[in-house]
Amino acid sequence: MKQNFELTPQQKEEMTTAIKTYFSEERNEELGDLAASLILDFFMEKLAPKFYNLGIEDAHAYMSSKLEDIFEIQK
Repeated sequence: MKQNFELTPQQKEEMTTAIKTYFSEERNEELGDLAASLILDFFMEKLAPKFYNLGIEDAHAYMSSKLEDIFEIQK
């Protein structure tokens, strides 16, 4: 399994801009590019893997239920 999430420069820029916009609109705080980039790095390192694993678990449960449906048809 891939341990690190890789983003294209455009994706990273879009996410950094989203973080800066959030802080500006919701918290009335202005963040620079470096601060927003560090926050993004933190989320990618600490939180993204957990969400990724939840997505994998959901996909596994969905596929398992569909396989059960297929096996029921064979009976």
